[in-house]
Amino acid sequence: MGVNAVEEEVAKVLAQMKVILQGTQEIESNSEQVHNLVNSAIQEDILLSLAQSIHLLPFESRKDTQTIFSYILRFKPPNSTAQIPPALSYVIEVRPEVINELCLGYDHRESAMPCGVVLREALKNESVAALVLYDQSGHGRPASKFDDIDFDARQSGDGSFWRFFSWIDKGAFEISTDAFTTFRDILTKHKQLVSQYLSLNFDLFFSRYNEVLIKSNSYVTKRQSIKLLGELLLDRANYNVMTAYVDHGEHLKLCMNLLKDDRKMVQYEGFHVFKVCRSKRKTSHSDYDQVFVANPNKSVAVQRILINNRERLLKFLPKFLEDRTEDDQFTDEKSFLIRQIETMPRGTVESSES
Repeated sequence: MGVNAVEEEVAKVLAQMKVILQGTQEIESNSEQVHNLVNSAIQEDILLSLAQSIHLLPFESRKDTQTIFSYILRFKPPNSTAQIPPALSYVIEVRPEVINELCLGYDHRESAMPCGVVLREALKNESVAALVLYDQSGHGRPASKFDDIDFDARQSGDGSFWRFFSWIDKGAFEISTDAFTTFRDILTKHKQLVSQYLSLNFDLFFSRYNEVLIKSNSYVTKRQSIKLLGELLLDRANYNVMTAYVDHGEHLKLCMNLLKDDRKMVQYEGFHVFKVCRSKRKTSHSDYDQVFVANPNKSVAVQRILINNRERLLKFLPKFLEDRTEDDQFTDEKSFLIRQIETMPRGTVESSES
């Protein structure tokens, strides 16, 4: 049987599976047939096979696979009292390799979007997010089941989650864009899980985030990464992460460089990281309890940088994005920062490093 004949046969099977699950305008799906198909998909390990081979399928078959995959992961039998759909439970407890293979869909332009759609559906479940974050298996090696995850173990920088940095920065545009959407969901949907993870892996995460994403040569990657960083630091669930972030002089230097970027939207997003405030309310400056500038417990490194750059900042900030005259919140926050800098001592502070 030739390649074309095989593709046609596979396409026919996938189309039939899709009809069984969803029905058509003329034919309603049969609940018993749906249940049997989902059970077969679990027993025959079909989900893993689909995840591994989706990039090899023709366009229409990839679309059908995406629909089949998402439907099976969501399906609950009638009158079921289980909180998690059976296929998703199977993936979490028995076959986490399915999630890894879906992530590896970003290795191929053909599978990036369909795998991304399925992944984001699965990532609504916190256990799936944990599987991605704590995976440290190499390609082709068994992944850790949820019950085997050590939530107190520091990460090595390998595994599914850490590959997203490369997919976002080095991938083709459609791969990068979809990978970032999934990356953002991983970091924002399950706040306590991520807060613990970022606290435990603070240095490794922010080192890679800054070097690969914030300093990316891609304007789109750079801008959306700065915006996401601001959202993470402003989230109250990440308070401990934020206080650690503003304690690092290198982070302050990075933010100050963003303010000088020649692209206004990069400057604007960089400003929201520079201020790192705890509230978006316009009128109460008492809510700005942690800022690089306003933080009363600034580290020595941060103090040194701010004092040594006091005059430059006071000259620079009044003219910074001065055309945003209709953005009252931005104007209010900028004025607040300027007043805070004005209260700092003049002069320079020598580095204590030899």
